Order: sequence, then structure tokens, then C-alpha cells
Amino acid sequence: MNTLQQIDRQLFFFINHQLSNAFFDQLMPLVRDKYFWLPLYGAALVYLYFRLRRHLWVLLPFVALTLLLTDQMAASVIKPLVGRPRPCHDALLSSDVHLLVPCGPGFSFVSAHAANAFGVASFLSFAISRLPLGFILSALLWATSIGFAQIYVGVHYPSDVLAGAVLGLMLGAAMAKIFRILVYHKSWTC
Repeated sequence: MNTLQQIDRQLFFFINHQLSNAFFDQLMPLVRDKYFWLPLYGAALVYLYFRLRRHLWVLLPFVALTLLLTDQMAASVIKPLVGRPRPCHDALLSSDVHLLVPCGPGFSFVSAHAANAFGVASFLSFAISRLPLGFILSALLWATSIGFAQIYVGVHYPSDVLAGAVLGLMLGAAMAKIFRILVYHKSWTC
């Protein structure tokens, strides 16, 4: 376990220190901000509207449920159970963390940002049949960039983000399965 923690800290410092540069120092706090992505969300909604038409309104509540499930599982269940301090609160590391955003009072493991982003990306990828590969790859790149930003700004370890991504992918896929069971038996398909 100590070896894994050491690797996690080394990866954290590589991303948080070695990759540090003025451009990323300005960009990464924005990348992790949900409002930064509003134009992308708007573009995705327009694309999905033209693809699904009126059926988009059936899909959106499932997206919201996926977000609620991933967020609550990460923030209200796993984080309190594990109780791992954020790098910026860790007594051994906090003085060395290149912190670009407020640290926040919560725990670190798992990253709710990563769980939420990967949950939505996974849900959309599995729920909508014949979704273009470019859309799926873009959704995964979006989720990955949010996870990377969490490490870069100093609020999460790489293992927090990886575990959040796995949680999000699993819950998103499960919600997509439920969506397909409940909705695809209707007279329309996505």
C-alpha cells in the first residue's frame, strides 16, 4: 500500500509541479469550472436535439439522474467512508502543493468532478445507439480534461481521479442500461 501511495504522490507532483506553466495555470482552474463548459453543453444539446428531436426530453432526466447518482455516491458515500485528505490538506504535502484554487473542506477520494464527468460521458455513449465515434471521443476527452485539471490545480491525487472515472463509467453505463430497458421498448429509438 505504501508503494501505491508513493507512486500516487509522485504522479501528483509530476502533474502539479513538473507540468506547471503559465498557460496551464490560467487554463486549468477554468477547465474544472462547470460554467466554463456552458458553450460545449449548449453545442451538445443542439446536436442531440437534431439527432433525437422530441425524444431529447426523455433523455435529459436520465442525464440529471446520472449526475445526481455519481455526485451523491462520490461525495456522500465514498468520501466520508474513506476520509482521505486532499493533497492541499495533507500535513506532509500541503506546503509543497502548487494550489491554484481554494482547497475546499471536503475529502479527496474519490473525485466527484471526475465521477460526474465520466458518468455523463458514459451514459450518453451507451444510451444512444449509433452515436458517432467523434462524439464519444469528445465526451471522453472532456471528462479526462476535467480529471486532469483536478490534479493540476492541487485538489486531487491521480488515484482520486482514476477511481472517480471508474465510478462514473460504471454508474453511467448502469444508468444507460436502465434507460435502454425502460425506453427502448417504446416505438422510438435514439
